[in-house]
Amino acid sequence: MHIGLVGLGRMGNNMRGRLRDHGLEVTGYDPNPEVSDVADLSALAAALPTPRVVWVMVPSGKITHDVITDLAEVLEEGDLVIEGGNSKFTEDAVHRDLLAPKGIHYVDCGVSGGVWGRENGYGLMAGGDAADIERALPIFDALRPEGPREEGFVHVGPVGAGHYAKMVHNGIEYALMQAWAEGFELLSAKSELIHDVPGTFKAWQRGTVVRSWLLELLVKALEEDPKFLDIEGYVEDSGEGRWTVEEAIHNAVPVPTISASIFARFVSRQDDSPAMKAVAALRKQFGGHAVRKA
Repeated sequence: MHIGLVGLGRMGNNMRGRLRDHGLEVTGYDPNPEVSDVADLSALAAALPTPRVVWVMVPSGKITHDVITDLAEVLEEGDLVIEGGNSKFTEDAVHRDLLAPKGIHYVDCGVSGGVWGRENGYGLMAGGDAADIERALPIFDALRPEGPREEGFVHVGPVGAGHYAKMVHNGIEYALMQAWAEGFELLSAKSELIHDVPGTFKAWQRGTVVRSWLLELLVKALEEDPKFLDIEGYVEDSGEGRWTVEEAIHNAVPVPTISASIFARFVSRQDDSPAMKAVAALRKQFGGHAVRKA
């Protein structure tokens, strides 16, 4: 199978590598000519066999919308666009309707796995018509972790469902990171009794009910900087957490833990707290997100 991939940043470049590692042919386009396989989107379309499949992996918002608008001008009836960024689910209907008059199909896909995805695989949550999902299964199977398909990929529902599921996933992620961060601060505060904070977390990696990949990443971050002296406790939020709370309000669903974790990030922009240093370190570990140096 031969697909196009638009966006070769932290995520997209690793995805291109994993797809190629699993036997798929990938032609990638990025405005940065040093990483791009072709000069522009027209050249990308010309390089792909028809009917084409193009995966879009660029920052959410205007950049995504502009790319899909431009793809509508170079793709043809029967082609398929898969949008894998962190777009708000309400944008998917807009993008579907933008492509539909030309007969171009559309699938949205939430992607989790961060900078470790090439090695470990990506968790995938797709929204779209069943026929379009079936057509793209070789791509999803190459990107997801090894093992049963249902443990790394789900066809959640119609267009918009994939990004909605990813939004809730990220809201949960906010809350989990906040819990780990608060535990770090509490252990660190009891220095007269707790003499080895990194070792405590490391001991929790096997056999305990809280063992997880986030815990492993926290241990890795602590091994690199045991007291997070090089990280400022300032944490951005990329949107999905806010959208999760907005949806919770709209549907009258209580999400106090997720809500509190988002407000804690706002606190981080006022005070340089140990807990927020831990959240910043975790975001750097799994997503390669930039941190502010202390």
